[in-house]
Amino acid sequence: MARIEFQNLAHAYRPNPATLNDYALQPMSMVWEDGGAYALLGPSGCGKTTLLNIVSGLVTPSEGKVLFNGHDVTAHGARERNIAQVFQFPVIYDTMSVFDNLAFPLRNRKVAEGEVKKRVHEVAEILDMTRELPRKASNLAADAKQKISLGRGLVRKDVAAILFDEPLTVIDPNMKWMLRRQLKKIHQQLKLTLIYVTHDQVEALTFADEVVVMTNGRIVQKGGPEALFLRPDHAFVGYFIGSPGMNLCPVDLDTDGVTVGSQRVALDVDTLATLRHANGALTLGIRPEFVRLAAVGEPGAVKAQLLRAQQLGNYQLVTAQCDGHLFKAKVEPHLRVSDGPVWLRLAAPETVFFSNDERIAIRITERTSR
Repeated sequence: MARIEFQNLAHAYRPNPATLNDYALQPMSMVWEDGGAYALLGPSGCGKTTLLNIVSGLVTPSEGKVLFNGHDVTAHGARERNIAQVFQFPVIYDTMSVFDNLAFPLRNRKVAEGEVKKRVHEVAEILDMTRELPRKASNLAADAKQKISLGRGLVRKDVAAILFDEPLTVIDPNMKWMLRRQLKKIHQQLKLTLIYVTHDQVEALTFADEVVVMTNGRIVQKGGPEALFLRPDHAFVGYFIGSPGMNLCPVDLDTDGVTVGSQRVALDVDTLATLRHANGALTLGIRPEFVRLAAVGEPGAVKAQLLRAQQLGNYQLVTAQCDGHLFKAKVEPHLRVSDGPVWLRLAAPETVFFSNDERIAIRITERTSR
């Protein structure tokens, strides 16, 4: 297992990068502790696979260092780092039995056959694959083949970290939950350093102790599910995390508060003072879970036009428009929502503000909306 540290790390696929946009992975420093479970989360092209390949040794970074347990491994390949990697498509030997697939990494390192047998059976029990050991890998379903790929990483006791690159993409949706649960159980049992790349927020949030959210080659936040949901450091995190994502609305400052279109949400003096010191465009952010249908003229609310109300089982998703800005609200499933104007309460303890997409460390206090 390894403590992985990045020091001023960056990578560009083109020579002589002149601007941050020239980087596939923008300059950053970060630490992943020994035995932690981490997820790299973001859309396609955001740089997460580049970072994973730098960790594995498949890519040498343009700038900075990679340290394993304090030792510089920047120039080392994957074999020298003792990295195991599980790819999107299972990498196994179809003509071999499950036992021989799991044994292959050990036999390749000339481990004694008695130890090979012992270790393979230990890993097969963890993966609930003991009965499949004699079977040919070609006869197994995709999820079972992916478990073999995972097992080949687990079978080595000297592995520094196991890297997962979109490992559940080809798995039947009904099996994904079971495999995620099994990965979590394996981590709790073995305390291995696990790094998981995905574009699926559910996979990331249910698997990892800490999630690293990336966009456009940049790490915009690292944290647990609660911090990402309640305190997004960047507007992208608010938008990307959640279903649906955070309501984001550009606002302007006036003497008593902020304006959403032609309507004002009044703010307390301290919040106003903080916002006045912010440089750049202001955005109000509030998650649909915290938007409430309000009474006419209620403090902290704005008038909007109802567009639709969708029944989604344990809640209704209400979509309304306020002066050209769309807002979504999750409300009780049995609440009667009528066509026409509605009032949406936007002033709440969970409301956040962003300046040039970066979160301002304040929360608004309800006063008056007028």
